[in-house]
Amino acid sequence: MNSLASNTLFDHIERHGSLPVEAIVKADLLRCGLAFDPEVLMTPVDAASKEHQPKSYFIFSFNMVRQGELDATQSFKAPEEIALTGGSLGLRRTIVSVRLNPDSPYRVKLLDGKRVLTLGSESLSEVAFPDMPAHYGAQLPNGKPVAEIAPVIEWGYLIYLTIFRICQYFGEKEECQFCDINHNYRQQLAVGRPYTGIKKVEDILAALEFIATLDRKAEAYTVTGGSITSKLAGQTEVEFYTAYVEAIENRFPDRWLGKVVTQAWPKEDVRTLKAAGAKIYHPNYEVWDPKLFAAYSPGKDRYIGRDAWIRRVVEAAEVFDPSHVIPNFVAGIEMAKPVGFTDVELAVASTAEGLNFFMSHGVVPRFTTWCPEPTTPLGKENPGGASLEYHLRLLEVYRDTLAAHKLSPPPGYGEAGPGKAVFSVSPFMDVLPG
Repeated sequence: MNSLASNTLFDHIERHGSLPVEAIVKADLLRCGLAFDPEVLMTPVDAASKEHQPKSYFIFSFNMVRQGELDATQSFKAPEEIALTGGSLGLRRTIVSVRLNPDSPYRVKLLDGKRVLTLGSESLSEVAFPDMPAHYGAQLPNGKPVAEIAPVIEWGYLIYLTIFRICQYFGEKEECQFCDINHNYRQQLAVGRPYTGIKKVEDILAALEFIATLDRKAEAYTVTGGSITSKLAGQTEVEFYTAYVEAIENRFPDRWLGKVVTQAWPKEDVRTLKAAGAKIYHPNYEVWDPKLFAAYSPGKDRYIGRDAWIRRVVEAAEVFDPSHVIPNFVAGIEMAKPVGFTDVELAVASTAEGLNFFMSHGVVPRFTTWCPEPTTPLGKENPGGASLEYHLRLLEVYRDTLAAHKLSPPPGYGEAGPGKAVFSVSPFMDVLPG
């Protein structure tokens, strides 16, 4: 390996020998983003190649450039995810969410008729794109593409139902400082992508009919969307999202594992959600440190508050099985300027405190790797995100904390372990024993 980027990667592989190589490469890809040679996106690799599944922008942009900076090929042809295998690193199959960054040191090229992941001048592994799901070619009676209403991610494992594509935490004084849901909605409309702001219950059910008929890969669905601080269509957040779960479970009882991502609700509202048929509840707490919670999730801090949020997570574990309450945190914003930690070990120790607290109650958090989208305040100020060293130390601490509490990987994410994990926006499932 000759390039500085390559040397840095291999230094980390050597230094973090207890982590699977697959998880290290995945962590770096998620934090650096990925570039594609144009011909890779347009050229079948062989006569049997099928059309691949493109990025759906299912809730966030998960890109490191604005949509308007991408040409049509990148914007509409980049794959939702890639699978890495083999190559000089001997990788077991590793599923990685695609985060477009034309300046990334990682690039997918077409070499000798094969898609190859390169780092600088070095070839690292072969690359596969996901086949176009069968239901992506269908349309609802009203003309809406089924793929837009009910996209799938995690290599087909998860149906992602973003019901409300706007958040009522609005503006820099309320929006989570790392979140581009509102910006993403505007960007997708600007480039002419079909992008429904509020998806109707009947459209969701009609789209799921196609999936139930044509698909055999999906095992779970997520109902989510922006926070509702007042009312939407005359309904509170609880009423709005619960109605979708109830409709899905009535029409397709136990067909898929139902997951719901919302704010942290009072215990009685959580009971309502469970009664509607949800199996897993994700009240995402984002970042543990009190100062950072207030600074980087100002709307959540204002409307609910950190202490109330944490208390509600614990109380939810009295309604659902504790293992089925899975709060998310955004790995990397702990080190974001202007008020984040500047020392890796202090940042990891802060999150470890939160992990220990929740796991002591039987609650197993998960995390997504922060993507510094350029439309967000933290993305503008921290275009490089957090260091690879931070992400790898966090993976080690997460794995060891889970083991210390004798807990299993959280359900609803497919299998754990290198070569098996399908969760694509973080390597946390790749480092856990299968």
